[in-house]
Amino acid sequence: MFDSPVSASAYEVLGVTADVDDEALRRAYRLRLRQTHPDTGGDAAVFVQVQRAWELIGTPDARASYDRGRGTQAPEWSAPRASAPRADTRPRARTHGQPGGWRRERYLTLVREWVGRGVELPDPYDPQLVRSAPHELRRMLADALAEEATARIVADLGMGYTVWHDVDASRDGDPEDKLDHIVLGPSGLYAVLSEDFGGPIGFRRGEIVGAHVSGAPVTELVSRQRVIARAAGVRFSGAIVVLPDGDVLGAVTDLGKVRGVPVAVVSRSGLSTLLRQGVTGARDIGGTELFDIRTRLQQRVRHV
Repeated sequence: MFDSPVSASAYEVLGVTADVDDEALRRAYRLRLRQTHPDTGGDAAVFVQVQRAWELIGTPDARASYDRGRGTQAPEWSAPRASAPRADTRPRARTHGQPGGWRRERYLTLVREWVGRGVELPDPYDPQLVRSAPHELRRMLADALAEEATARIVADLGMGYTVWHDVDASRDGDPEDKLDHIVLGPSGLYAVLSEDFGGPIGFRRGEIVGAHVSGAPVTELVSRQRVIARAAGVRFSGAIVVLPDGDVLGAVTDLGKVRGVPVAVVSRSGLSTLLRQGVTGARDIGGTELFDIRTRLQQRVRHV
């Protein structure tokens, strides 16, 4: 929360400008508490966000610290770095493809076009540059970061899992039509979407809704999953949407079946547990079937 390229600042959550005086800030906080409290019809996820914003800027010391760091410290916005040495030697999941790679490359192309030809751009990930960029560019980078975060989690699932990142699921060659991740393990075969909408979301009739949610992400995920299922001759157990912890209230929200596919929305910190236990209503996979599915996917998967 508050550290994504598309997230609102603590001041924006409270509905004030960064130069507001302390008394006005306190009044704004109390107003936002009343507006968002679940007992008065408010959104519980937004209510939590308001409380978190107050923790960050509610006292002079906290506010001074936040103001010094806001917009200047964003370590994940830098280009992908080599992984730090692992402290253990446990086998990791088999992984294929570059998570977030396509979106990273697309962001770099678009941000240079936005800045303008001939303009020197020493650091395309500079926080001030990113925050001033159009929303579609910030969203592109935020989604790349989300995919990279998911990849780090699934890599630690162990040798019983195989993961494919940035999988081409298009019918006409459009790289936007991709599956962020395919995860195969004993609990099933899952299509996984990593998203960052920049704020709390809700649900309506099996779909994700919210102020910054465009399109129908769950429906689109299931449709792309079907493209791969038909091409590889495999049957997916379910679909999973991964969101930042601060954007969903519960660790896991089961959406039921969407077009016959069990779908769950999970907070990032709950993803590992969900993939080990499986989505409600999903079919487990084991033995020779797991090997056969892995072989079929390995033959069919193409990366964007």
